[in-house]
Amino acid sequence: QLQLVESGGGLVQPGGSLRLSCVASGSTLDYHAVGWFRQAPGKEREGVSCISSTDDSTYYADSVKGRFTISRDNAKNTVYLEMNSLKPEDTAVYYCAGEWEEPYKYTIHAMCVTLGFGSWGQGTQVTVSS
Repeated sequence: QLQLVESGGGLVQPGGSLRLSCVASGSTLDYHAVGWFRQAPGKEREGVSCISSTDDSTYYADSVKGRFTISRDNAKNTVYLEMNSLKPEDTAVYYCAGEWEEPYKYTIHAMCVTLGFGSWGQGTQVTVSS
C-alpha cells in the first residue's frame, strides 16, 4: 500500500519561496498519479497541482499558475512542489496524495479537481505571513 510523507512546510514571508517534498514508500510511484492539495481553516480541501504518471501531464489551480511547479523524481520515489511568490492566501495545510493510474482513463485535471486519490499523507503546514 502506498504511504506518503510530506515535508518542507513552514513560516515564510509574503513573496518568499518554499519547496515541499513528498516521499513515497510501500509502492513505486512509477504508475501513480500524484497531487498536492491544500486545506485552509474553514475551507474545503482543494487540488493545487497534480502530475500524471502516464505522460507527465500536469494540472495547476488558477490561483497558483505561474507561481507553483510540480515535479517528480521516480528514482527517488519523491514528488516536489516548488512554491514561489507566496501570498497570505496560500496559507494552509498541504497534503500529498497518490493514486494508481490506468493510462488515459481519466485526465489529470479531472483527478485533481475531484480529489480522486486514495492514498494521502498527513500534511504539512504552510504559513505565509509577515
